Amino acid sequence: MSVQTVATPGTALPGALTPALLRRLTSRVTAAADAARVATTAPYTGAPLGDFGVSTPADVAAAYVKARRAQQEWASTPIHERAAVLLRFHDLVLARQDQGLDLMQAENGKTRRDAFLEITDTAITARYYARTSSKVLAPQRRRGAIPLLTHTTELHHPKGVIAIVSPWNYPLSMAAGDAIAALMAGNAVVQKPDTQTALTALWALDLMIEAGLPADVWQMVIGRGSSIGDALMAGADYMMFTGSTATGRQIARDAGERLIGASLELGGKNPMLVLDDADLDKAAAGAVAAAFPSSGQLCVSIERIYVAESVRDRFIAKFVAKTKALKIGADFDYTVDIGSLTSTSQLTTVRTHVDDAVAKGATVLAGGTARPDLGPLFYEPTILTDVTPDMTLFEHETFGPVVAVYTFTDIDDAVAQANASVYGLNSSVWTRNGALGRAVAARLHTGTVNVNEAFAAAWGSIDAPMGGMGDSGLGRRHGRDGILKYTEAQTIAHQRGLSFTPPAAVPWRLWAPTLTAALRAWKFAGKGSK
Repeated sequence: MSVQTVATPGTALPGALTPALLRRLTSRVTAAADAARVATTAPYTGAPLGDFGVSTPADVAAAYVKARRAQQEWASTPIHERAAVLLRFHDLVLARQDQGLDLMQAENGKTRRDAFLEITDTAITARYYARTSSKVLAPQRRRGAIPLLTHTTELHHPKGVIAIVSPWNYPLSMAAGDAIAALMAGNAVVQKPDTQTALTALWALDLMIEAGLPADVWQMVIGRGSSIGDALMAGADYMMFTGSTATGRQIARDAGERLIGASLELGGKNPMLVLDDADLDKAAAGAVAAAFPSSGQLCVSIERIYVAESVRDRFIAKFVAKTKALKIGADFDYTVDIGSLTSTSQLTTVRTHVDDAVAKGATVLAGGTARPDLGPLFYEPTILTDVTPDMTLFEHETFGPVVAVYTFTDIDDAVAQANASVYGLNSSVWTRNGALGRAVAARLHTGTVNVNEAFAAAWGSIDAPMGGMGDSGLGRRHGRDGILKYTEAQTIAHQRGLSFTPPAAVPWRLWAPTLTAALRAWKFAGKGSK
């Protein structure tokens, strides 16, 4: 159904990924010298790629010992020195980006364009927290219990050692981005990146150490969650997890049992609304950008598009034409629009969802076909209509280059359909009326909403919180929330003079009405004294 121009398949290991670099990266895994090994393959070709020592629960425990010891000194490092490490890391990420781009493409199968956005995102995150954290983490004066007599201060202490479980789909943004805020707050980190994309996470660690981070402050372990997940939870003072909703629920239960905090970014079935006054050329281009980045393997990508009935046919024609013009293939340059899926399991999910929908009556307007001629894991960007509730992809996340188009009658109908999901991560509204777009956005039950943009506007507004509602998780990354979650808040209140109890010579029968009168007066005292 598609007529994409095809790029020539690339190689498993481009020139920037030298054997010396790969040896240095894999040596940073915390695992025994005689550890069992695990190998990865390149999605573009299926050729061998990485080879890692597998961490055991004992290795994870050892990583926590080293991290906890190093964290004490790191937490006592002046915050401006911690910020300087992040700024040097920022510069190294930009200077060595060809290595990072090659790694992400080789491990994940995404295009160079999508990989570059991870480079920029990581640099922006490092710069943001380096520049803002001294103010956010500084002691804050708070309004005291009794004006003039209570001096109250809020402090923020690092939690200790943060466990981070990062996914394969955005191996640099998710691995480095969450670690940056945790480290800036004075914590150490023990991280389990997904094995398939561990080289990218290890590259970030390597650059951070070169930037001046003490080596033991950030530890990497490799292994299946079923093997080392319990050990990760057992040593953590806080858990940061990005992944499936099912696993997130289990982590939330385990964190609750241990009485530690957790931040969870989980699944999504994100909607896009095209209102009847939308610029349809821009909306169609926006739909392509919303549904197909990283071959749809993006938590905030769009899988449901709701279009006003009056513009449905015109929008679909433009969207289909733009989708069929996309170039799909494997090249380590900027000429390709759509890359590969990352794993056999993802390809199976995509094929199963599309085949199930077609068998039950869905119409394929573009794509709908795997492309083994390009490589083992390629699948064409796919647009479906006539999708009904009995089809698996109607409500379940596909996490691939597949989007379904529906119609709505009015804005109330559009909002109702968009909100008819257990998920609530990201959404998008397209209209020429900015005020209307923002009003509709406020009615959508998602943690982020973009008006006339797919997801980058909200994600890139790093000073604002990002996260999900409902089954899309809990907690937030970015902004103040993204660093304060890695701290323990402490209130210190210094009382001077009178308190809420009477002086020794004053009986309670006189003190109570006196304090009552004071409380009534304080009601009109404005902000009072700090």
